[in-house]
Amino acid sequence: MLLLAQLGLGTAWAGAQREEALSDAVRLALAAQISDDAPPVPHFQDPRKLVRYLLWLATESSRLRKRIPDRQARQALLRTIWYEATRAGLQPSLVLGLIQVESGFNKYAISPVGALGLMQVMPFWTRQIGNGDRMALFRMRVNLRYGCVILRHYLDEEHGSLFYALGRYNGSRGRSAYPDAVLAASRQWQVRAPLLAETLPAHPPDAAH
Repeated sequence: MLLLAQLGLGTAWAGAQREEALSDAVRLALAAQISDDAPPVPHFQDPRKLVRYLLWLATESSRLRKRIPDRQARQALLRTIWYEATRAGLQPSLVLGLIQVESGFNKYAISPVGALGLMQVMPFWTRQIGNGDRMALFRMRVNLRYGCVILRHYLDEEHGSLFYALGRYNGSRGRSAYPDAVLAASRQWQVRAPLLAETLPAHPPDAAH
C-alpha cells in the first residue's frame, strides 16, 4: 500500500467506516453476500427492461467518458456497478455518486485513514467478512461488491434512513456534509427518461435478472 501511495496513484479525502462488533449471524450473512461470484451477463425476458438497461448504459457511459476515456474499461465498470447496486437493492445513481465523492473514480485511491479503492472500503472488512486479503479491494469487482453490501448493511441498520446510512459509511453519522455531497453527486447520475425510472426494491431481490 505504501508503494501505491509513493507512485501517486491517488488519495481520497473522505472518512471511513468504523469497525464495529458484529453478531455471528450478521457477520455470516455479510460474508455470504460478498462471496466471490462474478457478475453474470444480464439477460432480460422483458424487452422493455433491456431497453431501459441499454439506455442507462449509453447515457452513463457518455457522462463518464472524460473520467475514464477507455470505452472497454468504462463499460466494464458501469456493468458491474449496475449489477452490484441492483443486487444490493441500491440505485445505481447512488453508487455512482458515492464513488464520485469517495474516490473520483480512481480504483487505486487511498484515503488518509486507509480506506481503499473506488468505494473507499476500510480493510478491516476483509477480516470481518472476507478472506483477509486487503489488497483485493483494489480490484474493481471486489471493491464494488464490498461497498454495496456494506452500504446496504448500514441502510438496514438505520431502518432505511439514507442520511444516517451514508453518515455511517463515511464515519460521520449525524453530520450532513457527506450525505449532502453524495446525494448531490447522485443526482448528476440519474437517467431521466419515461422508460428509465429507478424504482428498485427496498431490499435485495432474490433474482435481479
